[in-house]
Amino acid sequence: MSTRNKDYNTSRKKLQLPEYGRHVHNMVDQILEMEDRDRRTQAAYAVIEVMGNLNPYLRDIPDFKHKLWDHLAIMADFKLDIDYPYDPPSRDILMEKPHKVAYCQREIKYRHYGHTMELMIRKAIEFEDGKEKDILVWQLANHMKKSYLTWNKDSVEDEKILEDLAIISKRLLKVNEPELADVKGAVVRQPYPVKPKTQRRNNTNKRH
Repeated sequence: MSTRNKDYNTSRKKLQLPEYGRHVHNMVDQILEMEDRDRRTQAAYAVIEVMGNLNPYLRDIPDFKHKLWDHLAIMADFKLDIDYPYDPPSRDILMEKPHKVAYCQREIKYRHYGHTMELMIRKAIEFEDGKEKDILVWQLANHMKKSYLTWNKDSVEDEKILEDLAIISKRLLKVNEPELADVKGAVVRQPYPVKPKTQRRNNTNKRH
């Protein structure tokens, strides 16, 4: 069978916004070919309705109609001369670099416990001495043990957790219970990815 007349996507014009599909892009191209400005504007409003129906999630975004018109301008390569309901964007927006994201610069001595744990320990220091504070500190220590096992080893001595708690709290907190809870069963570890049977079979054949 001859493939000369087949129309493959690889040979077509690149889509500016692939999420709208080729049919919408073709409609935009047809609008560009219309000579009458009023007719172009009327057709553009019809295409905007189609775009909104294809992407209903945009309706939850503030000014979603404005975004649709911006997308229309982009698909038209900023060449569409119509009566826009909003100021159309310029080509420069496609060249803008994203704003640099400011990374958190907090100093965390024990990253496996996390910054939130340090905040809770500081808050626990403010509690008045008594049974409620003792229970809170014991629970914090157990959570620290769980976090430690999640990110480090299969087992850890209670003394290690208690010493870390003492360091973080500047020796202002201590656990009055003789030992911490067994939290191994509550630790969720990420399983190793299992190869599909066909892939394992192919690997075995290669070895032979």
